[in-house]
Amino acid sequence: MALGDLLVNCPEEKVRYAIVGLGDIAQENMMPGVHHTGNSEITAFITSDPIKAARLGKEYGVEAAFGYDDFAEALASGTFDAIYLATPNWRHAEFIVPALQAGIHVLTEKPLEVSTEKCRTILQAASDSAAKLMVAYRLHFEPGTLDTINKIRSGALGEVHLFASTFTQLLDPENHRAHNGELAGPVMDMGPYPVNAARYVFEDEPVEVVSAVGSKHPQSGFDQDFYDTVAVTLRFPGYRLAQFNLSYFGNPTNSFIAVGTKGSIQLDPAYVFGQPFRQIVVIGEEKKEEEFKNTDHFGGEMKYFSRCILNNEDPEPDAEEGLADVRVLEAIEQALESGRSVDLRPALITRFERSRRIDTQDQRMTLGAVSTPELVHASNPGRDVTNKPKN
Repeated sequence: MALGDLLVNCPEEKVRYAIVGLGDIAQENMMPGVHHTGNSEITAFITSDPIKAARLGKEYGVEAAFGYDDFAEALASGTFDAIYLATPNWRHAEFIVPALQAGIHVLTEKPLEVSTEKCRTILQAASDSAAKLMVAYRLHFEPGTLDTINKIRSGALGEVHLFASTFTQLLDPENHRAHNGELAGPVMDMGPYPVNAARYVFEDEPVEVVSAVGSKHPQSGFDQDFYDTVAVTLRFPGYRLAQFNLSYFGNPTNSFIAVGTKGSIQLDPAYVFGQPFRQIVVIGEEKKEEEFKNTDHFGGEMKYFSRCILNNEDPEPDAEEGLADVRVLEAIEQALESGRSVDLRPALITRFERSRRIDTQDQRMTLGAVSTPELVHASNPGRDVTNKPKN
């Protein structure tokens, strides 16, 4: 019997999570907000670093700890009901598939994986399991993002046919994201944000990667085996276009604008956390600005997922949503290498259709922002532009 079946009538119960991968995103962003979800708790760690396990275990009151090589033992330990997966992207299937097979629920960071082949393996495992899987699309729960979607859906902007976005950061050359050959670079790391945003703005799936052009800056300090800056154009049905730029070698910025026949809407910031989202709407010559309170994106998404588990409901950003982005990201990588467009409608395969879209009412989460703790054997991926020594 699934955990949701056992706990559907017990709202006071909490879902017990094992944190898999204790890097910066888990320590800095997810773990501090678990307590105030009210329906979730951390009961185990899975990491290759015993020092992390010991120090964080003391801080969060977690006694159970396992190494990556002991994952099968961890799954059978009875110490957790679900995992939050924060390993490098190319290690997602390695943990997702056995967890689902063991009946353990999975909240995984995005992208779902680094290839459509691995994503489809995960989809099959999810289909065969009574456990639930959600991809951590935290913006699917962020009030400013959901309000933007509502305004587009209202028709006030007319026919929305153009999307443009820029997402950049100055990545530390020592960070693991810069040292994994063909798996390095901003496409799989930062690309899910504008790809996902274009998809929820248009509420449709792209049919072609028209172009993808990349640059390698010798002065960046990166290994010169990946494009540190990329510009992409996607074609959607109905004469709609999405264009976006990504960079590991640019002053941090993140925003998007959606343009229709009657107006436009802009979010700046649009993807990061830790600050209010600002929205600018222009209808004709009338301009309105609105600011949305900073919220805990990570605690919010976990609260939603735990609610789905406890009430035996299927989460919206599921494995299919993860595949929807990875198929586009994979095609962008192909276009980068070939210098040619990539058709996302193979002749022998029907056009990909997403079976669900964001529910802007049910998925809205408003947990207050939390403080960032001191990290243990981990660091933020951004480079230190002040030239101060790293801790």
